[in-house]
Amino acid sequence: MSSGKSFYIATPIFYVNDVPHIGHAYTEVAADVLARWHRQSGDDTWLLTGTDEHGQKILRTAVANGVTPKEWADRLVESAWKPLLETINIANDDFIRTTDVRHEEGVKIFLQKLYDDGFIYQGEFEGHYCVGCEEYKQPGDLVPGTGEYAGQLVCAIHSKPVEVLKETNYFFRMSDFEQRLLDLYETNPDFVQPESVRNEIIQFVKQGLRDLSISRSSFDWGIQIPWDDKHVVYVWFEALLNYVTAIGYGVDEENFERRWPAVQLVGKDIARFHAVIWPAMLMAAGLPVSQKVFGHGWLLVGGEKMSKSKLTGIAPSDITDTFGADAFRYYFMSAIHFGQDGSFSWEDLAARYQSELANGFGNLASRVIAMINKYYDGVVPTPGEYTEADRTIQQNLASAVASADAAMDRFAIHEAIAAVWTVVDDLNGYITVQEPWVLAKKEETRERLGTVLYTTAEGLRALAVVLSPVIPEATAKLWAALGFTTPLTEQLIPEAGQWGVLQPGSSVSTLPPLFPRIEQDAVDQNVAQ
Repeated sequence: MSSGKSFYIATPIFYVNDVPHIGHAYTEVAADVLARWHRQSGDDTWLLTGTDEHGQKILRTAVANGVTPKEWADRLVESAWKPLLETINIANDDFIRTTDVRHEEGVKIFLQKLYDDGFIYQGEFEGHYCVGCEEYKQPGDLVPGTGEYAGQLVCAIHSKPVEVLKETNYFFRMSDFEQRLLDLYETNPDFVQPESVRNEIIQFVKQGLRDLSISRSSFDWGIQIPWDDKHVVYVWFEALLNYVTAIGYGVDEENFERRWPAVQLVGKDIARFHAVIWPAMLMAAGLPVSQKVFGHGWLLVGGEKMSKSKLTGIAPSDITDTFGADAFRYYFMSAIHFGQDGSFSWEDLAARYQSELANGFGNLASRVIAMINKYYDGVVPTPGEYTEADRTIQQNLASAVASADAAMDRFAIHEAIAAVWTVVDDLNGYITVQEPWVLAKKEETRERLGTVLYTTAEGLRALAVVLSPVIPEATAKLWAALGFTTPLTEQLIPEAGQWGVLQPGSSVSTLPPLFPRIEQDAVDQNVAQ
């Protein structure tokens, strides 16, 4: 990665009609890991997340709960959405709400420009509307209902009947951008990833684009159209603009130029909005399109997509209360092929926690620090002459860091972690073969003992740096135990594989278990819930 370039990554903004589940947290962690990696690569990094607070669904939820939409949004943001970021240790740079004044002002500037330039017109519209999706549905998006909804058309995503709406609305001339979008996908194959999502988007656009209804006059919970206060902006059209209003669109040109374009990290179910509607809007406004739209897969529980309405939603704190934030982050980033659907199970999480985190990485760190304390009074020994076994560790480390860095550039987070984990396995195997506890028994093998312990400690130093974006709490503890006083987050990942950073003669401290044993009862209790 070249250093100093802008890396602006944005999660979708999440709907505040309910509390977050682990599907939302999965997106947040992935964006955070990528942002932390880029920060530690010297890039000018910015991570944006936030909440989507307008639209009919929020209005109905608020009314059902006897409060105003703004009161409902405030309550959910403060009690659920912002605490989520702390629960899973997200280091976001900004949090935008679509009720923020900066967002509303930016939206109005953007709309007025599109209207003045002839991309918005008034017309009649009738269509099948799903309140759950806040979206007009194409005939192909509807399926016959079952059970209580038999004989009705229902939304394929929510399995609930759609409403037939007829309104006089304002429309965005999206059909004008059909060919330009197809040209974009062809000339920039990386614009939409992964390949499966890209192919789906291309097929959708090739079927032909219709102009998009972008206003509502049947309810008033939204941002008013600047030239017609009887209409509010369609929630999706307005929500997409958060990515530019957050960085000063129309107000702070310098910051906007510095940050834009963004990487958009989204669930694949909303890739269409981000890879079709959003770039068309940007083209109409004369702005560069996003750098990339990456539509990751769904989290499945019991073979079904996570859903509050189907009661498959699991709260992130259900996992972090037992296993901790680091384990949450590590599990979802390593166990699931990023970009594809992945299944979550308590049993798999517990097994990986024990074998990979506690026995693999945690035990390695504890043993090495304990042996330096025991055999060298806590002082890092000076290595003697390196053998082939030592040099193999050094070479494998350099190669793993380079592989991980390249994988992160491709958004293959799981591959990056797997590359780094080869070093964990190598060092554990190295200790088993070298037997430092045997070397410690004789004075003539004292120098060799120093080399072995220096090699393992220096390996841990590099692991702390490259794993810091994934498991920030455990690596910070290890970094401190290795005697470093400079912040771990300021260590450059691309340089982590260079050998000899840990200084012989420096002092280590003690290290409590990074991933303590979890009683089986706690795991069984979660499985039973």
